[in-house]
Amino acid sequence: MEHTSTPAVTPVATGIRYGLFVGIIASILSFIQFAFIKDPETPFRWLSTVVCIIGIYMAHKQFKQSNSGFMSYGQGLGIGTILSVVAGLISGVFGYLYVAFIDPEYMNRAMEVQRAKMEAQGLDDAQIEQGMMWAQKFSTGPIVILFSLIIVVIIGFVISLIISAFTKNTRPEFE
Repeated sequence: MEHTSTPAVTPVATGIRYGLFVGIIASILSFIQFAFIKDPETPFRWLSTVVCIIGIYMAHKQFKQSNSGFMSYGQGLGIGTILSVVAGLISGVFGYLYVAFIDPEYMNRAMEVQRAKMEAQGLDDAQIEQGMMWAQKFSTGPIVILFSLIIVVIIGFVISLIISAFTKNTRPEFE
């Protein structure tokens, strides 16, 4: 009789699964911020980072449960990074679709809030115009998706570095 066992869950599968969850939740939070909160610099924007931290921790926990309680540091880092890529793509695409099709005036409102903050800081007109020019470049078109992806992956990678140090449980060498 042949011995069969269920294969262990892979870091890629776990990262994708939890990345979908985190990306969807982050998109819902972004929608709430875009639609109901006037100031884009509100502390509410950090709630997506908290969701990412919880998502990475939960992904590590699920991976360890599916792999006899073991997960190496590299596997944890891989799970968190893949999760961040998937979540970044989802939230980036949502952000682009929102500002391009759902509420095209959102960026104009956000830019006016930024302009008012720069004026309150005492910046001169040339500095304000330069800041607005750079903000416009990074907030229009499909570049929003790329910019969002890069930021989310960097933040997710750093979070994964930290969380993996605590959640790793390396399999003994001579088992």
